[in-house]
Amino acid sequence: MIKPKVFADDRGFFLETYKKDDMQKAGVDAEFVQDNHSRSERGVLRGLHFQKEPYAQAKIVRCTRGVIYDVLVDLRRRSPTFSRYLGVVLSEENRDMIYVPRGCAHGFLVLSDIAEVVYKVDNVYAPECEGGLVWNDPEVSISWPVQDPVISERDRLWPTLEELVREDDLF
Repeated sequence: MIKPKVFADDRGFFLETYKKDDMQKAGVDAEFVQDNHSRSERGVLRGLHFQKEPYAQAKIVRCTRGVIYDVLVDLRRRSPTFSRYLGVVLSEENRDMIYVPRGCAHGFLVLSDIAEVVYKVDNVYAPECEGGLVWNDPEVSISWPVQDPVISERDRLWPTLEELVREDDLF
């Protein structure tokens, strides 16, 4: 989690969303090359996505409008947290951000009427290297706050963790 220093008063607020020196001190040593922005409606679930090598991506994710439940799943075989997930609420109110390391699947569920999500990535998008993990994988067992999300057909058809392991399609 990244909790930026927020300077707020009756006029509004100011915060630094990215400062290389501060990120490096926190262990985020990535050179970001692209910013992305998405907008979705209540109940939309996007994910769980990742990029395979050589186009794997680390991300810094934040919600600039509304509220989302943001999830990352560790797909790094040698990691002590392999197959576990982290779910956090990101919102325009808390202004928190999350760092998603390379080798983790990422997705989010919109909890407000509208949500806008912006994120930095440290590698360009390569469609031929796109991968995913099905959102409702029973082994990972993510506790999504909505039972029947609005989800694309592509995201419904991603493989399970067991299938990714069997196909040797992990990090």
